[in-house]
Amino acid sequence: MSDTTSTAASKPKVLVADDEQVIANTLAIILNQAGFDARAVFSGEKAVEVLDSFQPDMLISDVIMTGMTGIEAAIITRSRLPKCKILLFSGQAATADLLERAREQGHEFEILAKPVHPTDLLARLRS
Repeated sequence: MSDTTSTAASKPKVLVADDEQVIANTLAIILNQAGFDARAVFSGEKAVEVLDSFQPDMLISDVIMTGMTGIEAAIITRSRLPKCKILLFSGQAATADLLERAREQGHEFEILAKPVHPTDLLARLRS
C-alpha cells in the first residue's frame, strides 16, 4: 500500500452542517487544509441524508437552522453512528432551551459559541 493511500484512509471525516453556506463552506475548507476529510451541507435534513454514504467520524452543526435543528440532526446521527463525535455551535440565545430539552431526553452535546475561531475548533476536534 502506498503512503498516499494509507494517509487518505486515516483522515478523520467531518460533516459540517450550517444553513449559512459561507460558514459551512469556510469551516470545511479550514478542516480540509488541517488534514481532515470535511464535507459541507446546508441543512439538518441534508446532514442526516448523507450519514450512511459519508459515515463521518465527527459532526459539527449549527443548532438553529430552518427545518431540522442541529440538535435533531445530532440525535439522529448519534442513533445511527454511535461513535461519531458531535460538536454543536450557535450564536443564538434560543439554543439554551433546545439543549435543555435534549438533556431532559438523555442527550448531552458539546457546544461552542459562534463565531468559532478555527484554532479553537481544531483544538476541540483533536482532543
